[in-house]
Amino acid sequence: MLSLSLKALAFSTLYRDRFASDQNPLLTFTPHQLVRFLEYDVYLQNPCPRLEKNCVYKPRAFATHVPYASLPTSIKDSHCKIVYLCRNPMDMSISFWLFADKFRDENQEALSLDEAFDKFYNGIYAYGPFFDHVLGYWKASQENPNKILFLKYEDLKEDISSQLKHLAIFLGVPFTEDEEKQGVVEEIAQICSFEKLKELEVNKKGSHIMGIPHKEFFRKGKVGDWSNYLTPSMVERLEKLIHEKMEKSGLTFKLSSKTSEDTISSA
Repeated sequence: MLSLSLKALAFSTLYRDRFASDQNPLLTFTPHQLVRFLEYDVYLQNPCPRLEKNCVYKPRAFATHVPYASLPTSIKDSHCKIVYLCRNPMDMSISFWLFADKFRDENQEALSLDEAFDKFYNGIYAYGPFFDHVLGYWKASQENPNKILFLKYEDLKEDISSQLKHLAIFLGVPFTEDEEKQGVVEEIAQICSFEKLKELEVNKKGSHIMGIPHKEFFRKGKVGDWSNYLTPSMVERLEKLIHEKMEKSGLTFKLSSKTSEDTISSA
């Protein structure tokens, strides 16, 4: 869901002058089709691809799950912008468990919550340990804020319009005063909302290149849903791990959309 949200927002913001709001390609194409994954959609298909063929608009936009430490210097040292979207560890542990089931073979036993939690807790996670991945981009964004924008899913859910404006400024395409008066920000926020994307017919049919039905990328999109799954013991273990991993990083997480008290950090 994180990838879909960021792809939809970045695409609609970056290329908004190419089409009318009622002709946004998101209405007929999935976010994954419009902003392709470098590792799945591009290089897996062709080791020496022509990138201009994989993105019809300029400047080109691509997606990746690769950790910051593993990015090639050709990306780190280039003028390209990097936008990173993270989600709080509690919700991510549940997302990891439920999404992992989509890759299970028919004759393979389903992963239990206990098993999935232990894997997440011990850093057995796609593209490396969760905290290493998040902190890699977080620290890089602090060192080079003009190069890397670090966003949080919880902030998008809380106030998507202000986050959109922040994103537009970072990408070098700030909303004009006229656009704001005309409601362009609100239009993009509406079409990129979890609820709108989930109800679009294009996201209900067909499958991604990985074989996962498009509709499976949408679940609840709710902040704090972890409270319906994690046991008190799991919560305690994960809270301690968050404090341990985030110590002195300055990074905080909102664990619920209900109160500002549900925030955890180790600043």
